[in-house]
Parts: sequence; structure tokens; C-alpha cells
Amino acid sequence: MRVLVAEDDARLAEVLHQALEEAGWEVETVGDGRSALGRALPGGVPYDVLLLDRMLPGLDGLVVCRKLRDLGVDTPVLMLTALGQTPDKISGLDAGADDYVTKPF
Repeated sequence: MRVLVAEDDARLAEVLHQALEEAGWEVETVGDGRSALGRALPGGVPYDVLLLDRMLPGLDGLVVCRKLRDLGVDTPVLMLTALGQTPDKISGLDAGADDYVTKPF
């Protein structure tokens, strides 16, 4: 099982990376939206799930998710973010995320 973690907080990215590896996942971590989009585009090595921070530098997680969905990528997306208000959650789900988890978790 492969997971792409797109998180700009280096400490949180490392914790997620370590926990997922210990659970038996193959993990790749990137720190910005452009890298996340590039890695998850069709034609590359497929991921089983994408963990996207909403507030990524370059392209935010909403844009990344929306672009991937527009390109037909149906990999499950879990949006991770500190933005926990109802309108934030709705916009994340409307962008194509399958679930929305607020930090801290």
C-alpha cells in the first residue's frame, strides 16, 4: 500500500511518515502543492491514498485536489488542516476530498 503525504510542517510530516511506515505502508512525503500534484498525476506510480494539507505552499490542497479530480484521478483524498469551520470543511469536500480531518488529531 502506497500513500503520499503532502504536509509543509516538517515535524508533522515526519510523524505521519513514521507512523504509516510502522503500519506497513510505503510512504512518500512532499512539502508543497506543486510536488504533490506532480507525484499524483495519472501515469505515475499510483497511490492508494493521498493525505493533503489544505494550506500547502505553491498550490494549496484544495487546488491540488480539484486538479486531480478534473484529470480523472480517483485516489481517495484525506484533507488534513487546521481550518475546522463548517464552510472550510464543505469547500474541502466540494473540491473532491473524500474526508476532512482537522488538526490537531
